[in-house]
Amino acid sequence: MTDRSSGGAEDGDSSAILIPLQEARRERLDQPVRFDRRELDEILRLYGRMVAANEWRDYAIDHLADRAVFSVFRRASEVPLFQIVKDPKLARRQGAFAVIAAGGRILKRGQELGRVLGVFDPKLKVVEA
Repeated sequence: MTDRSSGGAEDGDSSAILIPLQEARRERLDQPVRFDRRELDEILRLYGRMVAANEWRDYAIDHLADRAVFSVFRRASEVPLFQIVKDPKLARRQGAFAVIAAGGRILKRGQELGRVLGVFDPKLKVVEA
């Protein structure tokens, strides 16, 4: 039997790992920008509605070093109809989220993803009886 009454004092020094702050920041900066779970849930709910309406058929997600892009296609062989972009560098100025049309025109930009995705909400029409 081994004596465990020492409380593991010798293990305390070996379990402490110090990482220089510059190294930790460098590792975090090397990771690509990603959509978090809440953002991806909102985007995929919109995508499901548009697929059910037979508007969209395919999508692609790109996680780049400076931004994350959710591209929407009518057919897989075409250019994307729309791109939903998350660019954290623009968060304080114009808003981190943007919806970009196929021609490159920015349809909407803002701080909150829900409001930016509102550009896809159906417009109400006046119906005369």
